[in-house]
Amino acid sequence: MPDTDLSRLTIDRRPGTARRRRNYRPWAIGAAVLLAVAFAVAHLNGEKVVETVSVTTAYPYQSVTLLNAAGYVVAQRKASVASKATGRLEWLGVVEGSRVKQGDVIARVENRDMVAQVDQAAANVVSARAEVADAERAFVRSRDLAAKNYVSSSALDSAQARLDKARAALAVAQANQRAAQVSVDQTLIRAPFDGVVLTKSANVGDVITPFSSASESKGAVVTMADMETLEVEADVSEVNLSKIRVGQPCEIQLDAFPDQRLRGVVSRTVPTVDRSKATVLVKVRFVDRDAAVLPEMSAKVAFLDKEPAAEDRQALVAVSQEAVVSRNGQSQVFTIVDGRVRPVPVTTGRKINDLVAVTGVKSGDKVIVRPPESLHDGDRVHVEQK
Repeated sequence: MPDTDLSRLTIDRRPGTARRRRNYRPWAIGAAVLLAVAFAVAHLNGEKVVETVSVTTAYPYQSVTLLNAAGYVVAQRKASVASKATGRLEWLGVVEGSRVKQGDVIARVENRDMVAQVDQAAANVVSARAEVADAERAFVRSRDLAAKNYVSSSALDSAQARLDKARAALAVAQANQRAAQVSVDQTLIRAPFDGVVLTKSANVGDVITPFSSASESKGAVVTMADMETLEVEADVSEVNLSKIRVGQPCEIQLDAFPDQRLRGVVSRTVPTVDRSKATVLVKVRFVDRDAAVLPEMSAKVAFLDKEPAAEDRQALVAVSQEAVVSRNGQSQVFTIVDGRVRPVPVTTGRKINDLVAVTGVKSGDKVIVRPPESLHDGDRVHVEQK
């Protein structure tokens, strides 16, 4: 049996020979290296690390804003318009966006059979009137002859009974005519109020069965809303409900028109709390109306402490107060052009919370916040990313 050297099986315990099995994440190491390199390059190039903010627009009324909430524009008067009659839709006179007046005929269900019934009822009325006229003449003759004792009292009574019967028959015929006309009117779909057609649910040829759930039938023909009843429904946390009161002035901003502000007023609050969200639904009525406002638009509502003056509702160019410094008796902000600092003289105005109104820059410009005293015109800077 050959000799076996067991010394080769020993573990080498010399310092530095053990392998560490730590699991380093390559991306974390790479990020740290890049960050260190960026700062090293900035310092080597003489760049100063700064932080920037954007010049924005602000409204002075924001200083009296108690609460902000989000919601949607909703029409308080809205209807799905249908016909009480069942039949095939043969005419539709509106499309989405059509403006209609109360009582306007906007659609019609086929009604030729009902129109025929109206004509038949009208003919019966004519016949009944003829019977009444004949009975009236017979009664007059009988009355005159009875006065001269040429006929008996029973003959006069018979003439009176015939006249009463003819008049009753006329009343029945007229009632039947009205009933037939009502059936025809029920095939005419009319606008219940002044408004705008929002959606069209049926087309010519569809079967309209408002009281049925048949798979191939339609219920409502159109959906319309009264644009004069548009309101904003906003969810307000129940802990802030004490800040809301009926008649409170508001400012409404629509997401579709971010640069426009519309006046509003708290109309009412729904007297219940949504327990899933712990919010109360507050309804805000428009004071300033705009034809461009449509149902279901997203909106933001600022609930104000008091009604702002007209000048407080005008947008001002504003910037963080920490971006404005005084150098040589002149208010300045520092912008960055091609990586270098450029001081811009500005004139400051009223303060709006943590902002200050300025002239000399425009909304969207980037300026340095908290510029150090050592920062001068032409200095190279590196913007700190957050």
